[in-house]
Amino acid sequence: MATVTFDKATRIYPGSDKPAVDQLDIQTEDGEFLVLVGPSGCGKSTSLRMLAGLEDVNGGAIRIGDRDVTHLPPKDRDIAMVFQNYALYPHMTVADNMGFALKIAGVNKSEIRKKVEEAAKILDLTEYLDRKPKALSGGQRQRVAMGRAIVREPQVFLMDEPLSNLDAKLRVSTRTQIASLQRRLGITTVYVTHDQVEAMTMGDRVAVLKDGLLQQVDSPRNMYDRPANLFVAGFIGSPAMNLVEVPITDGGVRFGNSVVPVSREALSAAADKGDTTVTVGVRPEHFDVVEHGGAETRTLSKDAPAGLAVSVNVVEELGADGYVYGSAQVGGEHKDLVVRVGGRSVPEKGSELHVVPRPGEIHVFSTTTGERLSD
Repeated sequence: MATVTFDKATRIYPGSDKPAVDQLDIQTEDGEFLVLVGPSGCGKSTSLRMLAGLEDVNGGAIRIGDRDVTHLPPKDRDIAMVFQNYALYPHMTVADNMGFALKIAGVNKSEIRKKVEEAAKILDLTEYLDRKPKALSGGQRQRVAMGRAIVREPQVFLMDEPLSNLDAKLRVSTRTQIASLQRRLGITTVYVTHDQVEAMTMGDRVAVLKDGLLQQVDSPRNMYDRPANLFVAGFIGSPAMNLVEVPITDGGVRFGNSVVPVSREALSAAADKGDTTVTVGVRPEHFDVVEHGGAETRTLSKDAPAGLAVSVNVVEELGADGYVYGSAQVGGEHKDLVVRVGGRSVPEKGSELHVVPRPGEIHVFSTTTGERLSD
């Protein structure tokens, strides 16, 4: 087991001026589960392949433990990789697939069998050891690929979207298995996914990338509560955070017919940038539905209900609660909003709600730079 360090690691593909990964700087602790997440083309798989030795590093360094592995071939890095497509040998049994790397390394047959049986027991694969991959389900094949990595007892596990070929229900159960398995084995793991729900539920820490640049690396809870910029705010969370550009007014921001309090530091930071508006982020669960006034808010006109009028377009009823997908007029622009409501008080489609963000639960970002301004 070991730490993993990306030290300003950069990858520029031949014929391109723009780095696919630009000065990536991350330190992963011994035994930590780090998830790299971001949209397609953000550089997450390239970062993993650089760590594996499958891509050249054009600048900076990569270290596993105290060793600089930047220019070492993959076989000398003491890593094991689990791929999206399983990469199993179809003509071999499950046992032979799992033990193949040890066989190539010259380990004796009895030792290989022992390690394979131990891994199969952990992964609930014992009864399938004599089967070929074609006789297995997708989830079982992925467990075989995991077993092949486990028997090698590497310092680092690398996983490249290992669940993307599984159906939704199996993906949920398999991600739980992978996370609990990693905690039991205590092996440092770097995991790549485009699914932010997967990232938030599995990782000790999550690193968000965009266009080859690291946006934020933090625990899932901190990333949810304090996104560093507009991109992270909109990317992390399901449904996504509502992001609305609103004017600054005395003591806060104008949100429809209400003034929502905002910290003095955020307002002064916006003023320093010359902004007259800020972008406010509100998660769907942090709206209050109001009738004739909102708690701790000030209305600008006594003749109109507090907050922002939202026309209800679609309602998703989930039993315990529901999500209202609606639209509102903000600053003369049409804006889509998502509001979580109680399962017993779901509005009718076509009706109108008035919503106010809860003070203390809003996120304030600079409209010009996208940086976080609130505490």
